[in-house]
Amino acid sequence: MQFGIFTVGDVTTDPTNGRTPTEHERIKAMVAIALKAEEVGLDVFATGEHHNPPFVPSSPTTMLGYIAARTERLILSTSTTLITTNDPVKIAEDYAMLQHLADGRVDLMMGRGNTGPVYPWFGQDIRNGIPLAIENYALLHDLWRKDVVDWKGTFRSPLQGFTSTPRPLDGVPPFVWHGSIRSPEIAEQAAYYGDGFFHNNIFWPAEHTQRMIELYRSRYAHYGHGTAEQAIVGLGGQVFMRKNSQDAVREFRPYFDNAPVYGHGPSLEEFTAQTPLTVGSPQEVIEKTLSFREYAGDYQRQLFLMDHAGLPLKTVLEQLDLLGEEVVPVLRAEFAKNRPANVPDAPTHASLLARKDADAGSGADGAAETTGTPSVA
Repeated sequence: MQFGIFTVGDVTTDPTNGRTPTEHERIKAMVAIALKAEEVGLDVFATGEHHNPPFVPSSPTTMLGYIAARTERLILSTSTTLITTNDPVKIAEDYAMLQHLADGRVDLMMGRGNTGPVYPWFGQDIRNGIPLAIENYALLHDLWRKDVVDWKGTFRSPLQGFTSTPRPLDGVPPFVWHGSIRSPEIAEQAAYYGDGFFHNNIFWPAEHTQRMIELYRSRYAHYGHGTAEQAIVGLGGQVFMRKNSQDAVREFRPYFDNAPVYGHGPSLEEFTAQTPLTVGSPQEVIEKTLSFREYAGDYQRQLFLMDHAGLPLKTVLEQLDLLGEEVVPVLRAEFAKNRPANVPDAPTHASLLARKDADAGSGADGAAETTGTPSVA
């Protein structure tokens, strides 16, 4: 099982001292956090994509390429790649280039984005969010798997005899997760292609998360990619830790209360009771994270949000020390217990390449291949 962190890259005033970091400071902090993630033994660093204040990660491949040059083992991913407002051709080229530079340590998560004004900035309409996600990913899927593409759709100009360059490393496209909090159509899309489904359940109760994952798993099996238990699932989470749980609650409360996303709403206690947010000791984080398996099944990737709401870099790095030293080693061991042998690990470039070579040697076509596009109904 993979463990890592994701960042949304918000520039938020620290409510305890009134200081707001500059964009430069925030960008440098995100890099420092990624390097720390590798240092403490995490598997994945993922960045969001935003094109509106107060967020700074507007160019994920630039940041991830820089981090790739400074790391050796860390998988570099996105917690959102906007499949709706980015041109699929540019996504295909940018992430294939990053894949080469990072020697395969790349995957990405497709997302629609839920900020209405961003859509017209890139010539789109948020009311077309689902159809855009379906059509654009169908094209991206082809661009990475066909050397020459002829294509015609609704939302962009046709392609005739087009070859995306560079081609994916070793002929193996980056693995794709489809991220959605509330849209069953995206769970269906992930299942249709046999891709991963990431439910960033940081704002939702377990019952909702369970329904979305069960839908994805059942449809994954329906499309012939394997059993429901073999579907590739990832979850999000939020934690804040101190050795003493009372200290964690006291320190984190002003950040929670003033956070731009969930501040001024439910209390910290209500939020921790109803969502995956855990504020307390490392042991409490371990216990709550292990409980996710009760409704998500045996899953493959767990990412935590830790650098938001104005938390200073020093505090975030302390959190990563606790996560890497006291939490993740226990989670690895506990999640491995009683894990069925037929449940696969999260795909990596190495495992996908090995599968490609094995299929070539046996003359097989691999897992069920899909044509067309999933229904948006």
